[in-house]
Amino acid sequence: IGDLGPGTTSRMRCEALKELGYKVAEFATDVRQPKVVLRYADKFARRLRIPIDHAGVNRMLLDLPEIPAILWIDKGNTVLPSTLRAVRRRAPGVRIIGYSPDDMLQWHCSSFYFLRGLPSYDAFITTKSFGVEELKRVGCRMVVFSENAYDPATHRPVRRPDGSPIAQTIGVGFIGQHERARCRSIARLCEAGVPVTVTVPGWNRHRAALPGNATVLPPVYGTEYAARISAPLVNLGFLRKMNRDLQTQRTVEVPACAGLLLAERTAEQQALFAEGAEADYFGDDDELIAKARYYLSQPAEASRIGEAGRHRCLVGRYSYRERIADAIQQVGLTRGGLLNMGSVFLILGLSFFVPLLWSMG
Repeated sequence: IGDLGPGTTSRMRCEALKELGYKVAEFATDVRQPKVVLRYADKFARRLRIPIDHAGVNRMLLDLPEIPAILWIDKGNTVLPSTLRAVRRRAPGVRIIGYSPDDMLQWHCSSFYFLRGLPSYDAFITTKSFGVEELKRVGCRMVVFSENAYDPATHRPVRRPDGSPIAQTIGVGFIGQHERARCRSIARLCEAGVPVTVTVPGWNRHRAALPGNATVLPPVYGTEYAARISAPLVNLGFLRKMNRDLQTQRTVEVPACAGLLLAERTAEQQALFAEGAEADYFGDDDELIAKARYYLSQPAEASRIGEAGRHRCLVGRYSYRERIADAIQQVGLTRGGLLNMGSVFLILGLSFFVPLLWSMG
């Protein structure tokens, strides 16, 4: 059960599990609320950390005629603790596995239900290295760190019909949510004479904070997303401070598309991609401006580093299939074990909601 829309990382993980040989039962939960009143109700409930389950995920779990061998919960903010306990009572041998690319101990990423339900998980897979001990302290019995990944079907260089690379029509680009620190750095770049193209919703409200040579574009998905990475000569990689990021999804997605990643310097990112060879990094705005100018003047070197970054993705087991295979081996779901025990039930996505009537479940 999950948000299985095109371009979602939940969909990518679902496909990776299929490639690994699992039989996966899918149930889409990407419910959208067109009415303004309902959208505000959702926003208010999320702020209270009791999101609304418009898709009826909990009822669907409770009504399953048979509990599968594995219950995969992908950022299950709306899965009630009482639902997990009921599933466990019906099938004591079920393995409940959680996954999230977010910092699940931050209020804006998590929920009351998630934290209360953690003791019912057999294992949780996190992309935050610091999250391992933190999630154990709040009740999860096993936590596995799995670094960010890319989807080979989505994150690849976009080519012309004749197979040649597309023209890099943008100098510097950034794909990501608005954050004050990011906005300040982009403004500094623009003021230094380096135009920046920004993609993803939320930036238009802050357009006045950016100089006139900044361009704001709507979000894109799938092949268009890969093309938006392929078009810039330099792709900026800002960390999300409110998520305590040491690496992000774009850390791997940009090099996978053979784009040059110019990101904030961290030890985790340097370990993923060698500095100056497979990606490049900056420590402050002055270094960011200097390196952006350098690569704009050296397009051949920028392209070479981008190609080297893609090669690292291909040989470094950075895909979702490989990351998940390694993680579930740590969890203990290897071939000869539960891998051959039948179906996997997925709860995937960011659009899970729990009815307010069940808010104390």
